[in-house]
Amino acid sequence: MTLRAAFPLLLSAMLVPAPLFAACEGVAPEQRLQNSFPQDIGRGLDRIVEDGWIEVAVYADFAPWSWEQEGEARGIDVDLARMIGDGLGVETRIRLVQAGETFDHDLRNYIYRGAVVGGHVSNLFLHAPYDVDYACRFDQVVFTGIYADEHLAIAYRRADYPEKPPVPAYFRYDTVGVENDSLSDFHLTSLVGAGGDRIHRYPSVAQAMEALNNGEIMAVMGPQAQLEAGAGDGIAVHEPPLVGLERSTWTLGLALSAQHRPLGYAVDDIIGEAISDGRLERLFRKYGVTYHPALR
Repeated sequence: MTLRAAFPLLLSAMLVPAPLFAACEGVAPEQRLQNSFPQDIGRGLDRIVEDGWIEVAVYADFAPWSWEQEGEARGIDVDLARMIGDGLGVETRIRLVQAGETFDHDLRNYIYRGAVVGGHVSNLFLHAPYDVDYACRFDQVVFTGIYADEHLAIAYRRADYPEKPPVPAYFRYDTVGVENDSLSDFHLTSLVGAGGDRIHRYPSVAQAMEALNNGEIMAVMGPQAQLEAGAGDGIAVHEPPLVGLERSTWTLGLALSAQHRPLGYAVDDIIGEAISDGRLERLFRKYGVTYHPALR
């Protein structure tokens, strides 16, 4: 999974300041909930408890958040999903999914309608970028369960920057890796120019970090969690000021069908307890990632 699917949402959130509790007045729903068979709309809390299991969708190939290793799903979001299942007293079934062209497509395919061919909806979808103005566009999706903030950061080779960590302006002259068509790519291109040969573009942050670890480039810019997870020996990560971005952080939560709000309330309570008692922070630490609490 890459952040390209969520890029329009993240870009608008970072370039345009928005109040956290913006009202939805005057915002027409993008789509209307359509009649469909019950199995295509998902299951409510009572049905989940009765059946004894919950299905949670997470992105595939998205370490440290969610990926498959030796046939088993792993990652922060995977463990959080299991924590939710434990809190509900049911089995957690993990569904690893591919990102669509946009986050709108992911919500349609995995939460409120299902893919056109052979698709079905999941009960929850983790790692949903939480933005109130974006949420106002949907009358069939609920965004809740805020669990962390993600930050843009820079990973760099200590040997190349022994005295002072790099900032984006350095990459007019120094080599830097980014995920192609990501927010980091957009930001650095706006500073350096589209023709800047110092910017090396990769299909994913993980591949950019591999190049950094191999000494092929001097730095990588991207989401802090992915940088920290991919950092090898001699690599440091820091969060510099990012001139030109109104915000360099975004909030992570989950999405579910608006028909099942009681499930959302129950899950939000479980996540709140995990934050309060320190379990969520310990979960991030398990994967070598800094935990940034989000405003709830």
